[in-house]
Amino acid sequence: MIALGGSIGTGLFVASGSSISTAGPGGALIAYVAIGIMVYFLMTSLGEMATYMPVSGSFATYATKFIDPAFGFALGWNYWFNWAITLAVDLSTISIVVKYWFPSWSSWKISLTFMIILLIINLVSVGSFGETEYWLSSIKVTAVIVFLIVGALTIMGILGGNGHVLGLSNYTYKKAPFVGGIPAVLSVFVVAGFSFQGTELIGITAGESATPEKSIPKAIKQVFWRILLFYILSIAVIGAIIPYTSPNLLGSEAGDIAISPFTIVFKQVGIPLAAGIMNAVILTSVISAANSGLYAASRMLWSMSKNDMAPKAFERTNGRGVPVFSLLLTALVGGAALFTSLYGDSFYELLVAASGLTGFIAWIGIAFSHYRFRKAYINKGYSLDDLKYKAKWFPFGPILAIILGIIIIIGQDIRSLVNFNVMRLLISYSGLIVLFVCWIYYKLRHHTKFLKLDDIDVEHTKRHYHY
Repeated sequence: MIALGGSIGTGLFVASGSSISTAGPGGALIAYVAIGIMVYFLMTSLGEMATYMPVSGSFATYATKFIDPAFGFALGWNYWFNWAITLAVDLSTISIVVKYWFPSWSSWKISLTFMIILLIINLVSVGSFGETEYWLSSIKVTAVIVFLIVGALTIMGILGGNGHVLGLSNYTYKKAPFVGGIPAVLSVFVVAGFSFQGTELIGITAGESATPEKSIPKAIKQVFWRILLFYILSIAVIGAIIPYTSPNLLGSEAGDIAISPFTIVFKQVGIPLAAGIMNAVILTSVISAANSGLYAASRMLWSMSKNDMAPKAFERTNGRGVPVFSLLLTALVGGAALFTSLYGDSFYELLVAASGLTGFIAWIGIAFSHYRFRKAYINKGYSLDDLKYKAKWFPFGPILAIILGIIIIIGQDIRSLVNFNVMRLLISYSGLIVLFVCWIYYKLRHHTKFLKLDDIDVEHTKRHYHY
């Protein structure tokens, strides 16, 4: 269920509308299909490594063992930083969504209350985290399935159109299906990429799964259907029902529930309290994202501590195996980042911008780690038949993920690149600066080298980390 609902959030429920208004229904579909294919191959790459060597905080460990310890160090700290800052963003968004019902409540008190609740859930046990994610994901999945059914009935004229068959007329309306050409589609690539972030969490949960060799491949196989069902079909339905020229699609602020494409469609068919229902669904999505972020960041910090890339204190766990100090530091940094927004938006916006690229950097790191792992595995003379899960279409999958990941990173702020706005470029691509600073620092201090295939001990790595 974590695999199924992991990446469903405001990217689908709210920002999908702006994608259609930017590139048209056809352009948005192309972007989401392309990113969906990329994520599928990315997950098969991660699945192969996670079943062979299941470990919490897997990306940094894989990069350390298969590429270069300095890159693993940079990737790990960047990913931890990303989720700590994202936790602050999610807590801020939670307060916005809750104030839809209780406008007089204090924003910081709402955020602090949910921070404490999420911290308790994660401190109790990994089981309480998983159970919480299961039910939050269930709500999101149910909402999408209901939306698809209602949308299909609306397109066929059975609901909301007084018998009028809408069909696919909005796909040929004015300049549709494609609006704005290739630049518009590329800009939606970035939005689609952000919408899919979080799918890599399956790799982090592998280390604490009871039977990773069974559960991870099963989850990976579901990724394809989730991508097809939730994202591609949802975009297709929204594009068919709402014209790309509708001003309601332009809004993409997480707290503006009234302009969620889901809300518009539910209102159109006469579902009472549509905005309130979607507000509740979006609240569960943001809570889920914050819960996942707290979990992912703490496990990454724990993993780096085990690899001597973070202070040893963060390796300590309680009697239930929960890395307490890693959780507390993540919550502290996330809370501190949140409260900087109360005293000035500029520093807070810089933190958010710096963390924005980190998810895509992690994707590239996963793809490159898998490429190197498979090459080293074959180089050592091991049989692919011995792998419990084998990624398909190697090396096409990881190479595609690397190329598309680079395109997304470059397209992060293409306008500033074209106009060469140095200040905007420094803000938009500050995540890359943080990555290189960490990389160079570790390389200069420990004199690490890019690993040759012959130097990668695949079998020892498996024995050491398989637990």
